[in-house]
Order: sequence, then structure tokens, then C-alpha cells
Amino acid sequence: MNVREYYAYLTAAREQLWNFLRALPPEDLDRDLIESGDRFHCIKDLLLHVTDFEDHWIHSIVLGDGVQGQFPHDWVQPQAAQYDLGWILAYSREVTRRTAAFLDGQPDLGRLVKLVQDDPASDTVTLDQLLWNVMTHEVRHTAQIALMIRQLGHTPPWLDYMRFARPQSTPIHSDEADDTDDEL
Repeated sequence: MNVREYYAYLTAAREQLWNFLRALPPEDLDRDLIESGDRFHCIKDLLLHVTDFEDHWIHSIVLGDGVQGQFPHDWVQPQAAQYDLGWILAYSREVTRRTAAFLDGQPDLGRLVKLVQDDPASDTVTLDQLLWNVMTHEVRHTAQIALMIRQLGHTPPWLDYMRFARPQSTPIHSDEADDTDDEL
């Protein structure tokens, strides 16, 4: 599997999750389920954080053109309960659109990316490594959101990769093919 294929899966799973969350009562999305958390307390906090993370690494660090300026908020202490779910999803859609366009441009995945742009001694990773980090980060937080949905008494949507994978035909074994020829 490659970055583009996996990002396509994440995009499809995101849409399913967003559709599900739109149907929940707004107070469920804002309920503090991580009381001991210093930054993230509710489902909307995690949704906003996942978007911020992708925007920061791909658009601000790699491309130098982050989206957050169009959706001003405190990314360190998001307190996302103050934002409408539609606002968070609009920000997420714009980040997703830009990331998909970037990946469609066939970027050099071996390109080295400095982790701290204004530090000449900063560590570097390949673009491929950075993209996998962003996608893995999203999967981990999506699992947390699914758990929070269960804590609220709901059944989360099925977001496993196999739900979105393209089905492959099963080849016929040669002895089965021989039996079929005999019947004709």
C-alpha cells in the first residue's frame, strides 16, 4: 500500500465519521470525557486537533502555506466546544482538499523535510515518513473518538480499512478449472 491509497481510505473513513457525528446531539460532541486531559477533552477537541496536525505538518511545514489562518483558533488549547461542528468540518474539508491535491501532484516522497524550519540543526525525515506519521496520528485519534462515542452510549461507525478496500476477485484454482471444463 502506498501513501496515496491510504490517504484515500482515510478520506472516505473521515466522511463516514463526520456523517455519523452530525447525527449526534451537539452536547455529546462537547461532553468532557477526558477530564484529566490537559488539552483535549471532547470529541470536537480531537477532530480539531487531527485537522491542525495535518495542516501543520503538510501545509505549513512541507508546503509553507497552512490553512489555519482561514480558520483562526488556538491550536494549543483548542477548546473546540466553542465552535460549531460545521466550522470544524469546513476547516477539515479544506485541509483534506489541499492534501489530496498535493498527493495527486505526485510529490517526491524521498524529499527530505526539516522538522523545525527555522533551526539549521533540525532533524529531517523523508516526506514519505512525515505523511505516514500524519496518517497514523489520525488513526490513533479516530480510535479515541470511537471509544468516546461508545462511552456516550452510541455504536460508532465501522471505519476499518477493509470496509473501504476495493474487492479483488478470487482466482479459480487449476483443478477447479479442469472440473468446469469437464462439465461443458
